[in-house]
Amino acid sequence: MDKWYDEEYAWEIQVIGFLRGEKTQGYCRNGEQIGDTYTCTYGCPVNADGHGICAKAMLLMFPIMEAVRSGGDLENIGGSGKYSKDLVCPDGCVIFRMTAKKRQDGNIFKGMHFNEKPV
Repeated sequence: MDKWYDEEYAWEIQVIGFLRGEKTQGYCRNGEQIGDTYTCTYGCPVNADGHGICAKAMLLMFPIMEAVRSGGDLENIGGSGKYSKDLVCPDGCVIFRMTAKKRQDGNIFKGMHFNEKPV
């Protein structure tokens, strides 16, 4: 991989609770535990052990990430802040908190980064 663009936002996604009981065995195939943390910029979130977040949860998270990358405010869709939102996984087991941190100014599209010639 040759990452050529320093993304505008970094994401932290933390497991903050369960809807069913005290553990996810029998419910969550990814084996999430409260306190598990995933990070990413544009790619899929991974934890400290290099394991990826649940693919079904990512289906919900990607449009939220794109809303922030497009200048949106997550409070407009029920978030607790401009860059923070809690959501429940599609299986109804795990509660995640997504938080974005702005890293730099400049949107990839507005900055015309696609028009730059590779070095």
